[in-house]
Amino acid sequence: MSSERPSLAVIGGTGKEGRGLVYRWARAGYVVLIGSRTPAKAQRLAAQIRDRLQRPDAPVLGLSNVEAAQRADIVVLSVPYQAHRATLEAIREAVQGKIVVDVAVPLNPPQVTKAWRPPAGSAALEAQAILGPHVAVVDAFQNIAHTLLWEDGPIACDVLVAGKGKANRQRVMALVEDAGLRAWDAGPIENTAVIEGLTSVLIYMNKAYGSTHLGLRITGLED
Repeated sequence: MSSERPSLAVIGGTGKEGRGLVYRWARAGYVVLIGSRTPAKAQRLAAQIRDRLQRPDAPVLGLSNVEAAQRADIVVLSVPYQAHRATLEAIREAVQGKIVVDVAVPLNPPQVTKAWRPPAGSAALEAQAILGPHVAVVDAFQNIAHTLLWEDGPIACDVLVAGKGKANRQRVMALVEDAGLRAWDAGPIENTAVIEGLTSVLIYMNKAYGSTHLGLRITGLED
């Protein structure tokens, strides 16, 4: 698909976090392909978002996970960790040579307030091992409440972006900014274990302080 900006596939885009990302990027003018194991469900969400934008011709399409991954320039993986490996294996051939933005957080129910690492060290490291060296895996959006993404207002939270290659991180940071958040380069893929673990900290703090949408802000630099 042709566009001045990269076309985006959001795999698992009908989930809570995925639909918020789809909405924000569609609002910013991106071509967005919603991937789902049930394409009809993705098509219904695409129609809902076009209606919300009041743009019936907005390039938001519902497809299968594999077709969305094949057709997009950049692929965003927004699935629960329990579906992480199976989804990656299903789209592996379709994402070769591309950036894969991994939004997954490894949680260990029912102890979701305690940070837990998978054997690979993080979801991003697991994804990199599954997809191979010709894919650049970059973590982003782990610490943002999905309810904020689905709203229209500004989000007073920062997004830490870590993953393979500085140039790849910079491309993902541009996507974060276009989604209406402030992005920070948080370094190489090894740092994703810390970023993903912060989600459990925020879940704990939400419960402790009676909130639903605590987030992170980086301080100490001039605007």
